[in-house]
This record gives sequence, C-alpha cells and structure tokens, in this order.
Amino acid sequence: MRIFEDLCPAPPYWSVPWPEIREAFDWVRRLSGVVQDPIHHAEGDAETHTRMACEALAALPAWRARASAERVRLFAAVLLHDVAKPDCTQVGEDGRITARGHSRRGDLMVRRVLWELGAPVAWREHVAALVRHHQVPFWALERPDLQRIVFRVSLLARNDDLVLLATADIVGRICQDLPEVLENIELYGEYCAAEDCLDRPREFPSDHARFQYFRTPGRDPGYAAHDDTRLTVTVLSGLPGVGKDHWITANRPDLPVVSLDRIRAELGVKPTADQRPVATAAFELARTHLRAGRSFVWNATNVSRQLREQCIGLIADYRGRVELIALEAPPAVLRQRNRSRPSPVPDAVIDRLVRRWETPDLTEAHTVTSLSS
Repeated sequence: MRIFEDLCPAPPYWSVPWPEIREAFDWVRRLSGVVQDPIHHAEGDAETHTRMACEALAALPAWRARASAERVRLFAAVLLHDVAKPDCTQVGEDGRITARGHSRRGDLMVRRVLWELGAPVAWREHVAALVRHHQVPFWALERPDLQRIVFRVSLLARNDDLVLLATADIVGRICQDLPEVLENIELYGEYCAAEDCLDRPREFPSDHARFQYFRTPGRDPGYAAHDDTRLTVTVLSGLPGVGKDHWITANRPDLPVVSLDRIRAELGVKPTADQRPVATAAFELARTHLRAGRSFVWNATNVSRQLREQCIGLIADYRGRVELIALEAPPAVLRQRNRSRPSPVPDAVIDRLVRRWETPDLTEAHTVTSLSS
C-alpha cells in the first residue's frame, strides 16, 4: 500500500511523521480527545496512545530487522489497532472508562477502510486479523481456548506479527502493569513457537481435519479425521454487485442453486423488509438437496461469519463438504454494477452490509477461495 509505504518510518532515522499521518487519515484525527482508562492509559487520549505505539514499534529492533514490506504492513496494523475506540468508548456512572468490543469492531472498520483505499485482499485481511486479536497476547495464558485462537491467527496472519503489535501497543502507553504484560506477551510467543505456528500457518493432517478441529472444542489438532463427506456445497459470500450470479454461470452451471435473491423475488419480499420468510424458504430448499445427497450452490450475501455459520452448520450436520467462495469488487465498481441491476439494492442496505462484512477464512470451511474483480 503506497500511502502506508510513504508514511512508514524508515532508516536511518526511523522517525514517525505524525503531522503527515494526521493529515492523511481522518480515522486518526477521530482518535483525538477520546478518553482512556487512566490506569492502563495514563498517557492521555487515544490519538496520543496511537502515536506512542507507532514510535514504540519504530524503535523495536525486531521490527527494524524485518523486510520493508513486512514493516509497512505491521505499521499499518499499529496505526489502525484502536480505530474503533471512538465508537466503543464509554464512561460509566462510576467514572470507569471502557472500550469493550473495540477489537472486533476494529476488524470490521479496518476492512472497510482498507477496501476503500484499494488494498490487496490478503494484505488487508492480514492487518484486519491483527487488529481483531491485538489484545490476545496480554492475557492469553489465562484463556482455555488459547490453542484455537493461536491457530486461527496463524491461518489469518502471523503470530510473530501479533507479538510485535502487542509489544508496541503496551510499550506505547503509561500503565502500572507494564512488566507483567510484557512477560505475558513473551510467553505467548513461546507458546506459539512450541505449537509450531509462530511465523507460519498451523498445519493440519487434511482440510477435513482442520474443518472438524475448529468445529469441535477439545479436539486433537493432529487427529487425521476420516473424510466422510457425502456432497459438496459451494457457499458464496459477497456484497451485492460483486458478480455472484455471473460466477455461478461460469463455474457451476450444472448445479442446483439456493438463491436468496430468487426466493425473495418469488415471495415478493423487498431487500429492506423482514428477511425471515426468505431465509426459512432457503433453508428448507437446502435441506431438500442435503437429504438427497445432492451437491448445490448456496447463493447469498453471507457477509458475516454468523450468517455463514447458519449455512455451514446445517451442511456439516448432513456431512457436506463446504467450499467457500469469497467474491468482492472495488467500491466504485460494486456500486455501478448494483445500479445496473434490474432491481438495485438500496445504498443504505449495502452500507449496512459493509459495516458487518467479515471475509471468510480457513477456520470456517474445507476450502476458501477469494476472488476480486
């Protein structure tokens, strides 16, 4: 990403050009004046912390030793790690300041910001995953689900990147428990190394073994699960206008299709109306194919992980193999295609979907293919 390359600290001085950064990004300026918990953030507002975190990253020898492209990507992650704090920060009646949910909300906001900037999909998703998990190393060793989190991060980004982000985050603040948290971050890195996924994706015996591991709490990640799938369901995911119908025509022309758009038209339900009747009809049609052991395509926006899980859970119950196809297009292209449709989706609906957009990943399906046009 050129804009981040131009602003990223570089040798020989490794300085952070904060005035230029503030001018370039409105989401940085939004951090100004956002109050923080004085126990963990005695340095001041969220903008002050983000600047200090960027300076802390630039001073880390491990970050300076990275290849230039990796330094830029990590710098973007630090710049964006608290992007959602203006929307999540609350001051309680007792005066306590919290920013609950800012990591998850940050993931969604980062995706939108970088999509609008034209970032490559893999680069964008790497940064978004780091933002989503940036607090994990602080208290990870207290979590019973640590192994699954570590494996997920390794598949979406890199755990050694997460270690550097968390280090910059905690060093770039004034807090009372700095030594304790730094030790926890170090232990997190050691745990990832022991699980052989510090700087690489965790390996599984097969796609099916990985699929079953992330669906089954307590499962041995090394267990080579027998693949007893009976059919394959191609689940599409993408905003309106990305070309889902075109992809089906070109790639799965002979398979039956469960299309929410088609069902919506048959039932006369508008995109802005209650969609529960549409979903009910779609799931009943899907069950018909699943009971018959018949492969098919599930054509819907499926932009959130929660919505996809409703489809994938049903498919898994019928021993189906899940093939996720993630389609996307640049914002201007998507809007133009949508306007050209016989029945365009209202812009307000697209905006709402963009705010909920979570790109599919390998913890959800047997295979995931990302395509951009």
